[in-house]
Amino acid sequence: MPRFLSALLLLAAFAAQAFDEQLALKESQAAIGRQVGAYAFRDTQGRTVRLSDLRGKPLVVNFVYTGCFQVCPATTQFLAGAVKDAERAIGPGMFRVATIGFNLPFDSPQAMKDFARKNGLASPNWLFLTPDAATLSALVADFGFRYEATPAGFDHLLQVSIVDQQGRIYRQVYGDSFEAPLFVGPLLQLAQNAPVPDNSIQAFLEQVKLLCTVYDPSAGRYRLNYVVIIELLVGTSVMLGGIGFVAFEWRRRRRTHARG
Repeated sequence: MPRFLSALLLLAAFAAQAFDEQLALKESQAAIGRQVGAYAFRDTQGRTVRLSDLRGKPLVVNFVYTGCFQVCPATTQFLAGAVKDAERAIGPGMFRVATIGFNLPFDSPQAMKDFARKNGLASPNWLFLTPDAATLSALVADFGFRYEATPAGFDHLLQVSIVDQQGRIYRQVYGDSFEAPLFVGPLLQLAQNAPVPDNSIQAFLEQVKLLCTVYDPSAGRYRLNYVVIIELLVGTSVMLGGIGFVAFEWRRRRRTHARG
């Protein structure tokens, strides 16, 4: 009986800390434009690697835990395919990838090495890194990456961060799969040293596309935001109707004035 009660209390504790997907998405989006600290890691050989060492080229970052046997390997495999698409568009060696283990102390350099081997990833431009336990909380906060422990492992947002050459988060891409332009486009902009300025027409068009699509964390994919689309259509119709009315009145008054 005491064991049963303990189990119930444990389950209740996990339920009280249920993963808030909307909050996770909000924190992730808030990280865009943030300068990431010069955190230190160990690579699969035990060597020290700092994020500041990786500046100068765009950097793709994703977080995994090596005890995950389905979602993390599957999303990493999908990312590998997206990386190949980007390399075909941009060229090999034009950006780096870093997969970071967040379940310490279990995501050790050896565990990350085994994770890379099991997923068939051995590119010199793709690092598998173990963070310092003392700075893990600050690291994931900088990236806007949120996770919660569960009885089965961890719940977390499926997130890929694209970091610019100066170490600022440029884009966040979500889901276990995503359309290639969402990933390749930002990397191409950075590799060509042509990030989209906030006040440009291209940035405006990108904002319109972002407004018309929304990431649904519960479904794990992007979908059309029909409410915003309808609002845009209604607003455009009202604006065009107003312009038409003003033009009609202007022409009518001109004709009346000419007759008078």
